[in-house]
Amino acid sequence: MTRYNLILPDLGLGDQPIVAGLWLVARGRRVAAGEPVLEILAGSAVVDLPAPADGRLVETLVDEDTPLQTGQRLAVIESDPGGEPIGRE
Repeated sequence: MTRYNLILPDLGLGDQPIVAGLWLVARGRRVAAGEPVLEILAGSAVVDLPAPADGRLVETLVDEDTPLQTGQRLAVIESDPGGEPIGRE
């Protein structure tokens, strides 16, 4: 299995405080590459962070309402190397 990190990119919002919003996918659920996983709040802006790869969200590393910094690791997605379904939800 390959593990992919969901990293907070530079959102280009200057010095505004950035906070983790709502997790859009529960830990243990499958995600598709590009699917929104976590809302990020910066001032009045809400940005959805997408999954970097197909797989299962196996770790969430921040709680909602946690202050964040660019480059911070937020979650881990694990893929199945054979591309077989990992299981039914």
